Amino acid sequence: MKATLALENGVWYDGESGGATGETGGEVVFNTSMTGYQEVLTDPSYAGQIVTMTAPEIGNYGVAPDDQESRAPQVSGFIVRDESPIASNWRADGTLREYLVRNNIVAISDIDTRALTRLLRSAGVMRGVIAAGDHDPRELVEKARALAPMEGSDLVLDVTCDAAFDWTPAPGAAEEFTPAPQRRAQRPLRVAAYDFGMKWNILRRFTAYGCDVRVFPATAPASDLLATNPDGIFLSNGPGDPAALSYAIGNARHLVESDVPVFGICLGHQILSLAMGGRTYKLKFGHRGANHPVKELQSGKVEITSQNHGFAVDPESLPRDVRVTHVNLYDGTVEGLRHDRKPVFCVQYHPEASPGPHDADYLFRRFLDEMERRA
Repeated sequence: MKATLALENGVWYDGESGGATGETGGEVVFNTSMTGYQEVLTDPSYAGQIVTMTAPEIGNYGVAPDDQESRAPQVSGFIVRDESPIASNWRADGTLREYLVRNNIVAISDIDTRALTRLLRSAGVMRGVIAAGDHDPRELVEKARALAPMEGSDLVLDVTCDAAFDWTPAPGAAEEFTPAPQRRAQRPLRVAAYDFGMKWNILRRFTAYGCDVRVFPATAPASDLLATNPDGIFLSNGPGDPAALSYAIGNARHLVESDVPVFGICLGHQILSLAMGGRTYKLKFGHRGANHPVKELQSGKVEITSQNHGFAVDPESLPRDVRVTHVNLYDGTVEGLRHDRKPVFCVQYHPEASPGPHDADYLFRRFLDEMERRA
């Protein structure tokens, strides 16, 4: 079946339908990972976005139950160059196309993703619509222009959990493919975690390090988390514009002042930055992939990281007692922060990987150190 991708700047691409029938819209972005497409599809940080995979062939190893990062795909749509019709993998329980159709994800294949990526890099990410079937592309362009922009959008409320719960990992969930923790907690540590759209592998890593995690909805008052007497508090990744999350920023201010160790990743990093007095801004095309070099300023070491974000923290806006700890070697943007007087630190990238390298897994050990130091 024919499919069309139309962008708000008036450009459109004709290809083949690679998933469910119908029509979808969102912010069109690109991810440079060679593998990990199922983890990308199920990452809640991609809510409201149509993801383009820059690797030329996607789907060759199918999909597997243990590779989910949430209960179901979270993307608004999916774009690939070549879609593999077979799944060559002993772990797979189906093909990529079957998975997309089953989960009602509209996708397009057989378009020039290299040309699309160059366009998004040059002009910036933009709104787009994918439609399966015969459609007037000019009408689709107008639909793309009518979509809400990412700036000012609170997408967290669509992906956070409904009620607090204790995380229980699935037995034997792909442990053979994950690195051993650098160490385990000296005693079970209690972590209270805000779910802004949390990836499951973050929770798996906490379990591997010996932590018991209670997960709270994004709108839960900070007092609810503090009432559990946690050893540490975690702020997760998630979608949308961090500046639109006034409730989360207000709660984070209370947490910073609580003197309980606090760790944030991705959106959690941005929320903490805003709570500590900084500002955020939208990047031209964002950082999405599994090969982004980040430098830790204190040691000078470079780690290759997994990233997925469209906003960044303005270093000039930070107060004097908040220092930059990590920077992106592609464009110099802020990748990590630490408060000099409070046990608070955060990173823009994803130390839990999934997909991606494990260079930054030490940050979970660092959080353990902070919690045990104040136990």
